[in-house]
Amino acid sequence: MSKIEDVKVLVETGKSKKVAAAVQEALDAGDKAQDILDAMIASMGVVGDKFSSGEIFVPEMLIAAKAMSKGVEVLKPVMAGDGSSSLGTCIMGTVAGDLHDIGKNLVVMMLESAGFDMVDLGVDVPAERFVEAAKENKNVVLVACSGLLTTTMPALKEAVQTIKAAIPEMKVIVGGAPVTQEYADEIGADGYAPDAGSSAAKAKEIIGA
Repeated sequence: MSKIEDVKVLVETGKSKKVAAAVQEALDAGDKAQDILDAMIASMGVVGDKFSSGEIFVPEMLIAAKAMSKGVEVLKPVMAGDGSSSLGTCIMGTVAGDLHDIGKNLVVMMLESAGFDMVDLGVDVPAERFVEAAKENKNVVLVACSGLLTTTMPALKEAVQTIKAAIPEMKVIVGGAPVTQEYADEIGADGYAPDAGSSAAKAKEIIGA
């Protein structure tokens, strides 16, 4: 089994204590950093699919994401030199009036794993703050808004419409328990992810990566 295959298995099974050493071994064996990252992203894709289908749950997904981040830490210094890794910056936050962050944190990890530079605004984020962050940061290609309460659906709508009014070309993805594709369409979002597992694929699709 190649060193990259070892890394994939370790990420998929959430062996965060072993991943860094395995990534280093793969690099030492001559594997390219981008190939190792792609393999880890593929593993997180598998984890995401299993999560979406109900085969695994949030704890397993968090463990795999943690393993992935340990591997990425080893790759970052190597990849900083070749500038090929980033898909662009994504601004993420839970909308005003909503204090839920587990789902948002999972999405941050999934998008980071997929190659986005993430700016996490936290919870209870006013609509204007998304706009400010999109303007303050470099190379922002996507804004992700999360809403977990039915009572904060209007805040989600306000966030999307405020972002679109200020930066019409900005792509916006939404998600959260009460959100549906129909609602995402209604409020003018560019995309909707039903769960963290599918968020990375959807985000890449929206920006054309």
